[in-house]
Amino acid sequence: METTKELILIAALRLFAKNGYEAVSTRQIAGQLGMTKGALYKHYKNKRDIFDSIVSRMRERDLERAREFGVPKDSLSKETEESYRDTALEKIKAFSIAQFRYWTKDEFASSFRKMLTLEQYRNQEIADLLRQYLISGVITHTQDLMREVAKLHHKGGKDPQILALEYFAPIYMMMNFSDGIDDKEEAVLMVEKHINYFMESMR
Repeated sequence: METTKELILIAALRLFAKNGYEAVSTRQIAGQLGMTKGALYKHYKNKRDIFDSIVSRMRERDLERAREFGVPKDSLSKETEESYRDTALEKIKAFSIAQFRYWTKDEFASSFRKMLTLEQYRNQEIADLLRQYLISGVITHTQDLMREVAKLHHKGGKDPQILALEYFAPIYMMMNFSDGIDDKEEAVLMVEKHINYFMESMR
């Protein structure tokens, strides 16, 4: 059963995702849960404390997912047999789809993403978080993977940074597309088609 502290965190994140962090007050967060500001302050010092707790929670979840789905950047270079290549590419595909589902269908992660997207032009700290979680951080990791994929498939002349952009940009675009449709699986299928097409072009 969720604690009051947890319920406050979730209610606040939902409001931040809908209206942006700056536009939401602690009074609104408390009102969403039918409590007074005084009751809320028993659990969090202020709105910033709530925000910091949300970021901390995302960091914990991110580390858990890294351990569960992590694809080490050197994992593709240990073997060169075709069967191993196929296994490695399937692992990248599974990881990518799992991450897409997470950022679009998991309520906490999806709301966090929407909050960052809404607030990126008003708050530099949040803009930096967006780049860390969904842009530069992902592209850097993908670039390492694409470098190894290119080596294994004798396409070393291809720029891994460009490959990373070609691979990830449509996936990121589809995250935003999925926000506007009811059938999230439609977006997942489109991402899977993109990944299959990209991987085939690398063979």
